[in-house]
Amino acid sequence: MTETGPAGIQGRKLRHIEACLRPESQYAGVTTGLERVPWPYRALPDLDLEDVSLETVFLGRTLAAPVLIGAMTGGAERSAAINRNLAVAAQRLGVGLMLGSQRVMLERPETAASFQVRGVAPDVLLVGNLGAAQFGLGYGAGEAVRAVREVSADALAIHVNPLQEAMQAGGDTRWAGLGGRLAEVVPTLPFPVILKEVGHGLDGGTVRAVAGTGFAALDVAGAGGTSWARVEQLVRYGDVLTPDLCEVGIPTARALVEARRAAPGTPLIASGGIRTGLDAARALALGAQVVAVARPLLEPALEGAAAVEAWLSRFIHELRVALFVGGYPSVGAVRGTADPER
Repeated sequence: MTETGPAGIQGRKLRHIEACLRPESQYAGVTTGLERVPWPYRALPDLDLEDVSLETVFLGRTLAAPVLIGAMTGGAERSAAINRNLAVAAQRLGVGLMLGSQRVMLERPETAASFQVRGVAPDVLLVGNLGAAQFGLGYGAGEAVRAVREVSADALAIHVNPLQEAMQAGGDTRWAGLGGRLAEVVPTLPFPVILKEVGHGLDGGTVRAVAGTGFAALDVAGAGGTSWARVEQLVRYGDVLTPDLCEVGIPTARALVEARRAAPGTPLIASGGIRTGLDAARALALGAQVVAVARPLLEPALEGAAAVEAWLSRFIHELRVALFVGGYPSVGAVRGTADPER
């Protein structure tokens, strides 16, 4: 099989996991910009820490905290263990879970079990995942419905990743007319659809271009965390050969501001370099509905569900403390309060 065939996709998923564990997979010079968002401090917050409410409604589902486990992997035995551990933790904590790209599942049905987590996470908000490029190469509503129904998901994320594809051996780089193709398919789907980047950021121009497409939410997935251009070069060459090009992207904070201005009524997911509860709080203040975390959970997921739960519990506690000392009694009270001009 070639690198782009089903077996090639499956092997590449395993190499992605190995590459993401390397420090070189992270942006070297670009930060999320969230560290520059001022955070208030109230010496008399006039509320109790345990009374800070993190409950959030997203895509019609109630989450115990405004947190999604971000898309990671699927298609191999190791991926199945990772997804199961993530799903168990999501169920225990009442947060959402986004699956990795399901193209391999559609083209190689025997890998479907690596994505099927409903047995251990019957109540979580579960989001399926397909690449936008595939809709320019023949995918349509049928494949989208299969991706959702075969894993009993609640929604579908369609990811856009032109820089990653350009760096990938045999990557899909024919993107002409893809926006129009998505505008044909998305409105016909019987479930919410999210447009998401993979870590190089949604820009305001793209958000404006898809404004009438019918996306239920946007995952800005900004620069500052994992660079998937770096990941692909690590997979392809064992090293990052063009580090400057791999640093290209819209930092997460800026992507949130641009998306909020371009689509003020559309729910936003903040991802890309979200590493602490304070990062999450700042993202909410910039207008995010929820945040998504992926790379920090990869090593815990290789260890077990308890390790994932422990990491997320600390993260959620940090978020609660940030709201407490800022004087915010709830997620709704903090959302959109940051001045994007500062």
